Amino acid sequence: MNKKAEQLFSDLNDGKDFLVKDPELREIMINYLYGDVYHHGNLDFKLRELILIVVNTTNHTLKALKEHVTSGLSVGVTPVEIKEAVYQCTPYIGLGKVEEALEIVNLVFEEKNISLPLLPQATVQGDNRFEKGFAVQSAAFGQEHIQAGHDHAPKELKHIQNYLSEYCFGDFYTRNGLDLPTRELITMVMLATLGGCENQLRAHVGANLTVGNNRDTLIETITQCQPYIGFPRTLNAIAIINEITKK
Repeated sequence: MNKKAEQLFSDLNDGKDFLVKDPELREIMINYLYGDVYHHGNLDFKLRELILIVVNTTNHTLKALKEHVTSGLSVGVTPVEIKEAVYQCTPYIGLGKVEEALEIVNLVFEEKNISLPLLPQATVQGDNRFEKGFAVQSAAFGQEHIQAGHDHAPKELKHIQNYLSEYCFGDFYTRNGLDLPTRELITMVMLATLGGCENQLRAHVGANLTVGNNRDTLIETITQCQPYIGFPRTLNAIAIINEITKK
């Protein structure tokens, strides 16, 4: 275990409450999490913790979420970045999970004397959220593709295309606090964590490449997710990354 990872583990758990009644599994997981996985690759510690905040929000593993919110703050992830990462999960995992995740985030912030609510980060209003959302969609997926989705949607499904543009992208992707490459990266994390979202994962792997995240970054990101999502979802995500990057 490298010194930074050892410090993070010590800060998170105080050596007390991590699988204390299951010492063999505890030893395996400490060595794997903070020796193998956390030590691997070249993602900075802030991005690693942001990724793990999103994984645990998506998984609804709130104890681990609390630990990684604490750890994220300790390595310099800002309160705004943490909130924006959790907010970004809403169109993908639903409001209920996000609301309960925010209860944990707010609890940690209060313990750290971080004043709430944070400063607003919205950049759209009711009359331009579709326009701004459509523009972000187009930047990630190509305007021709997004326009075709609207044009070719059956009448009874046009509202879904509108919701994607104005709600998913207009209300969330346009917010300050995280840039577009980071939002696309953590969206890929959500889809890989959820499982069963292969079509969406293919689309967002492609969008990640479009906005500047390269294959190495995508592989390293999924590597950091692996202990929390298991090998089947990890290998499925890697297969899709391989498929899209070969194209």
